[in-house]
Amino acid sequence: MKRASLAWTLGCGLAAFAAAADAQRAGDNAVTAAEDAFGATLGNETIGLYSSKQVRGFSPVDAGNVRMDGIYFDRQGTVPPALVEGSTIRVGLSALNYPFPAPTGIVDYRLKKAGDERVLSLLGAINAYGAPALEFDAKLPIVDGRFGIAANIALAREEYYDGADARYVRAGFVPRWRPTDNIEILPFWSISRGRDEEVAPTIITAGPYRPPRIERRRHFGQAWSDNEYDSRNYGVLGKARLGGDWALAGGVFRSINNQPSGFAELFTDTRADGMTREKVIADPRQRYASTSGELRLSRSFREGPRLHVLQVAVRGRGLDSEYGGSAPAIDYGWRPLGEPRPVPPPSFDFGPRTRDHVEQWTGGLAYEGRWRDVGELSLGIQRSRYRKHVDQPGLARTSSRDDPWLPNATASVYLSKTLALYAGHTRGLEETGIAPDDAANRNQALPAIRTRQTDAGVRWSLSQDLKLVAGAFDVRKPYFTTDERNVYGAIGEVRHRGVELSLSGKPAEHWSLVAGAVLMHPRVSGEAVRLGRVGDRPIGQTERVLRSDVEYRPPLLPGWSFDVSMSHYGERVASRDGFNRVPAYTLVDVGARYRFKLGTAPATLRLLVANAGDTFTWNIYGNNSFGLIDGRRYVAQLAVDFDG
Repeated sequence: MKRASLAWTLGCGLAAFAAAADAQRAGDNAVTAAEDAFGATLGNETIGLYSSKQVRGFSPVDAGNVRMDGIYFDRQGTVPPALVEGSTIRVGLSALNYPFPAPTGIVDYRLKKAGDERVLSLLGAINAYGAPALEFDAKLPIVDGRFGIAANIALAREEYYDGADARYVRAGFVPRWRPTDNIEILPFWSISRGRDEEVAPTIITAGPYRPPRIERRRHFGQAWSDNEYDSRNYGVLGKARLGGDWALAGGVFRSINNQPSGFAELFTDTRADGMTREKVIADPRQRYASTSGELRLSRSFREGPRLHVLQVAVRGRGLDSEYGGSAPAIDYGWRPLGEPRPVPPPSFDFGPRTRDHVEQWTGGLAYEGRWRDVGELSLGIQRSRYRKHVDQPGLARTSSRDDPWLPNATASVYLSKTLALYAGHTRGLEETGIAPDDAANRNQALPAIRTRQTDAGVRWSLSQDLKLVAGAFDVRKPYFTTDERNVYGAIGEVRHRGVELSLSGKPAEHWSLVAGAVLMHPRVSGEAVRLGRVGDRPIGQTERVLRSDVEYRPPLLPGWSFDVSMSHYGERVASRDGFNRVPAYTLVDVGARYRFKLGTAPATLRLLVANAGDTFTWNIYGNNSFGLIDGRRYVAQLAVDFDG
């Protein structure tokens, strides 16, 4: 706790010298900023039904559906809060006017940008399990109205639910150059570096049952099985208005995920009585590096009450990956699950690594029409050229290719000033990530797949400050899981069909609400299901997610607000045959904010109790494969904005 006290004291001490400024980090509040309940981040806060890891049951990041300020970006490295203000999930109605939408939704990051006011922010925190963090954020105008710099550096020690910890350095740097009123150029650079991160355990049961409950916050792997990573993102974005009707936007990006060392801690053959076998797998350096970009030209013109926009775009990416070469698994024998059994670090005999190269080019043409008080129409067509070459040690090169046409169409109709209907269909070519740690083909890169999505819904403005969105969706993809040989791959088709609801805004004075629900019917089909090799419910998918975030600002307590967040997740299947299931569970977070002045500087004290009920359940990684989740934890953060 000495390091935590030092970070807290330093944060408070520097903040005490703050001068007046417009609010920046002290004003972060995801509940009041969210436009809907479908998912957003603001600074260090996350809210909503969906995230970059899960939209309608799939991961948009794994699928390659990432944007930076609306421009296509092939993310490989971590995108830290030091680089971006936050992100928004574009799905359903929120993707209505988004050029070239994609199944699985889109994660759209927003770069930090310097404005016309000089603002410095300091954040000191004691995060979960007493872990200290210190962050310095600056937005500095250099040449009035023309050039400025946004920069951030964050230092943290993080503590985890399994007793592991790690040290992190994260930094971001974004110059902003506006040579004219119609041109903006944004170079950027970020780094995330993690060290001494003990690997989280993967618990694999010997049959269709859950592991016995074990104590959290007790690391029972090996102290030397540390993961390390260096993640970098850099590039440049540009946007320009060309004349009155033409606009040009584009960007070039480099994203690198370098893992100098990595381990998997597998606790296999786990019995119902808690006896298990510890196996450790070590990896040599793994590296994923991508160069990507997009150039988009658009022209808009008006015709009475109608606005027409034509867009043509070219996207490309080149991804080079080095992975595999793992040392043979070391079996440390039987012991009770959750009980540490430290052993000296061995020497590892790594093998040669697999290398693969992906090259993809996509050209697209889109039309968007807006008819005032009538409706909107969006049409698009893309042609993608995908090539992948894989060089495995001792084997001949293998190649795959695909050249799909990818159409999309979306329309909305305004029934009144407060009520609108929408519907859409889109197809995509998406990545599927890598095979998980518990698979026989661990870390193997998986092929690109064709996907499709159809959705429709309604938006209803209940009042000036309260909005309801209700929609239905149908998403279809190949289904990936392990087979009888424990090889991870596609063995059927999965369909996620369901409805999603969002209610957001201010239901009454002093209250803010963001609430949503996903009621889904995920099903697997194909020969493997007909033959009984797999069940008809996909592993890890729930049929029910409910989320609500409520904030109250009592008029008798100026500066104070109180918030409650509730998340409910339905039953999930945990085995390939569908017999092993994890029951439904609910998480509740309780928090408060106090807004005040340190001198003349705006400041906010944020207090949070996460998982206040200390709920215990299991994450599901794969077939009878489990991981722990966080227990009750306490967070205290002080953010202060001051004039530089």
